[in-house]
Amino acid sequence: MGFSPIAWSRGGRLRPYLAVAAAVALAAGAAAGATAASATTSSTATFAGYHAPATASTTLYRGSTTTPIKHLVVIFDENQSFDHYFGTYPYAANTDGTTFHAKPGTPTVNGLYKKITKSGPAGPLLTNNPNEYNPQRLTHAEALTSDQNHGYTPEQKAQNNGKMDMFVQQTENSTPAAGCTAVQYCPPGIVMSYFDGNTTTALWNYAQYYSMSDNDWDTTYGPSTPGALNVISGNNAGAKALNPSWDPTSPSQPTTSSDIVDVNPKTGLGTLYGDEDPYYDGCSNDNHTTNGPLAALTGKNVGDLLNASHVTWGWFEGGFAPTSTTNGLPVCGSTNENIAGVPVQDYVPHHEPFQYYASTANPDHLAPSSLSKIGYTDQANHQYDISYFSDALDGKGGAKLPAVSYLKAPAFQDGHPGYSDPLNEQTWLVNTVNSIEQSKYWASTAIVVTYDDSDGWYDHQSPISAHALVNGSNDSTIDTAMCEATAITVGSSNGRCGYSQRLPMLVISPWTRQNYVSSKLTNTASVVKFIEDNWLSGERISGSFDASSGSLDGWKSLLDFNTRPHFKPLILDPTTGAIVSGA
Repeated sequence: MGFSPIAWSRGGRLRPYLAVAAAVALAAGAAAGATAASATTSSTATFAGYHAPATASTTLYRGSTTTPIKHLVVIFDENQSFDHYFGTYPYAANTDGTTFHAKPGTPTVNGLYKKITKSGPAGPLLTNNPNEYNPQRLTHAEALTSDQNHGYTPEQKAQNNGKMDMFVQQTENSTPAAGCTAVQYCPPGIVMSYFDGNTTTALWNYAQYYSMSDNDWDTTYGPSTPGALNVISGNNAGAKALNPSWDPTSPSQPTTSSDIVDVNPKTGLGTLYGDEDPYYDGCSNDNHTTNGPLAALTGKNVGDLLNASHVTWGWFEGGFAPTSTTNGLPVCGSTNENIAGVPVQDYVPHHEPFQYYASTANPDHLAPSSLSKIGYTDQANHQYDISYFSDALDGKGGAKLPAVSYLKAPAFQDGHPGYSDPLNEQTWLVNTVNSIEQSKYWASTAIVVTYDDSDGWYDHQSPISAHALVNGSNDSTIDTAMCEATAITVGSSNGRCGYSQRLPMLVISPWTRQNYVSSKLTNTASVVKFIEDNWLSGERISGSFDASSGSLDGWKSLLDFNTRPHFKPLILDPTTGAIVSGA
């Protein structure tokens, strides 16, 4: 069909890339995992501030918690607003895709409708929207769309100081000049569109049997990297720009980056509000083939806290295992084809937040010293290829499931518009959830499914009227009036205005109310707060949103430890999202 091969590059754009597709396996990890086993020695490159991690005896590790949750799995997918995936929940048109019928008594959500009639959702947002176009339903065949503009400032401008009426002008990408390609569905008005349960079937079925939120928010405005940092630290301040360690003239020296703002002239530290690649990653800058600035974060993340308290944890990402090395540095070259048959590079460096910190990075993408060391501090430093999660879940080679696991799918299955889609996302998601539900860990596990940013998709809910704009920013070069008028209450840096847009969030666990919609205010950093409260006696990170974030458990929350647990797993079909068993 004449598709142009593509792969993801930093900055949120697609670039030409010649590649050979790798074989597809569960989580696209089996072949890559075998490659990772040979990555056992460090490179000759020097990453400033990085030291090989000091190991600790496994006998020091503990697993005591304040709740019945002994294992948290965070599935961190890409770029969806709440209305884009759940705007008409629980009503599906059933004109294409997988048939979905809601259970009797299913609650409604704060979505695109005022009421659901016999003929479907109804309300002025659907028929007389203040934007230039009304929201339109996307069919199963229109799953691969263009990527919208999800920059920090355009997202603010789209909301137009709470009027929520400038999405088409500010965040829509519907032309070739804006990045829309021949294989993507992107007519005028695409930014206003939404899927229903005929395409996002698995997510809707999980919502029927577990819990979901209609009031969860991206912590700040902006793209993937701030979201990724917020899910592990609640803080994207304290960033510095450095030349890469492979720069031929001034390696690892301070520099400037347009993705880092509000830089203090004395410390050189600012706020990382864009998608600069991580400094402590040999696969950054398109596998170290360019010499652009990279970003490093100071301060602490939740991995540092877990290490200090000897709690097992790990970040598992598709494509993290090197396929080769050049000049002593790893090459993350594995690819897979998306639904349009276009090869997509599996690993996206700016989606891996722990690689921004010297304390938690694995610059050479080293494999664990043995499978039994997964979750413990060793040469891998808790950063793994996604295939190792299956090893831990299955107990291969003495491996055990860490207390805290973050999962990032290979790029073609992470849901990011432009190169991924809800159908490929569903395949990976269901295979992963099925495997957890069928494991020995299920009874004590909570799976959080959430997203790193909204992609700029339309969501009707104003953060002002929802009392969700909790932190301001006073930089007229990047902020609009609503952020400038809001006090800075978290830290002291600009470029962290939020909460910004609603995101999907579901919790899949025996310890939820079934078919429940929580409207309790939460945000991406609420994940950090739950980890701190459950394993770390409520310890907090300086400058983080964690302390002020809503909890994932408690009254009217996603997790409910006062209700009778339901241990029977809900098994879905990974292709269709339909229920196989457990209903």
